[in-house]
Amino acid sequence: MTLKFAAFGLDHRHIYGMSQGMIDAGCTFAAYWTEGEPQPLAGFTKRFPDVARVTNIDEILNDETIQLVLIAAAPKDRARLSIEAMRHGKDVMLDKPGCLTPKELVAIEATIKATGRIWSINFSERFEVPAVTLCDQLLAERRIGEVVHIMAVGPHRLNAQMRPDWFWVPSEYGGILGDIGAHQIDQFLHFSGAETAEITRSTVGNMNTPAHPKFQDFGEMNLSAGRVQGYVRLDWFTPDAAPNWGDGRVTIVGTEGYIELRKYMDIGGQAGGDHVFLVNGTECTRFDASNAGTPYFAHLRHDIENRTETACPQRHTLTVMRLAMEAQNQAIRLGTLADRH
Repeated sequence: MTLKFAAFGLDHRHIYGMSQGMIDAGCTFAAYWTEGEPQPLAGFTKRFPDVARVTNIDEILNDETIQLVLIAAAPKDRARLSIEAMRHGKDVMLDKPGCLTPKELVAIEATIKATGRIWSINFSERFEVPAVTLCDQLLAERRIGEVVHIMAVGPHRLNAQMRPDWFWVPSEYGGILGDIGAHQIDQFLHFSGAETAEITRSTVGNMNTPAHPKFQDFGEMNLSAGRVQGYVRLDWFTPDAAPNWGDGRVTIVGTEGYIELRKYMDIGGQAGGDHVFLVNGTECTRFDASNAGTPYFAHLRHDIENRTETACPQRHTLTVMRLAMEAQNQAIRLGTLADRH
């Protein structure tokens, strides 16, 4: 029987990739519910014109044929909606951040234990990037020896005119480290093979967004997991001439070489995305990873049908969110615009 899924909330454009990923994995998109007319709705209905909109969320919650719910609602609503879905026997895939406070995370973990449901965050900067799939293979082949350092940068385009009101308020979107930083913490743990890490330093600031003084357009953090160290830089400064929303990169340094992922663009180099560069003692090579695949969605379907953890360990997802909130809450506020208002 084909796995059926539905969606709660269309407040972030990540719902496009989340939905398409499950369709590509052979699942059926049964219905969606959202409040009001969020900005991504027009693009959603253009991409998925045959999916029915329901006006009452209970129609989905009480439909026993729907096994999975995708959630891209406003961040402040994600914990509540995911808990409600799990209590109704649904597994859940969310946009990041999956929750905003430690109290919400405790409630989510308790619900997972009580219901046996899957609570999975779609870390799209890993799960929707074929370059990561190829990188995993190269690391497994020990092409750079033992990993000792990981540097990840996550620049984004602001697109201020498209943003909802909650986007500008840290307590409603999680802050730059609690929000975007979840991607980079996920990658640090994944590529290092660590179960957890220490946030040794973090900062946030408002460098150039005077119209929204509480907004954080810059953030950074240092991480440590045994012998593996890491650095993350996040910002909302992607310039208009860039061909994509951000020049996201990861550089993994090993004892015998390094790998660089240029996920979305290669400035001054090859067109397109998913570029993987490998440099070690015998080779200096660029790989086109665009056909390497993105197995997360098929693995999640397998997990839902077989109650396994092949897509992403549940403990990993919970740890990423805990560390992201720690980084955000302990961050040093830089002497920037936010402190002059």
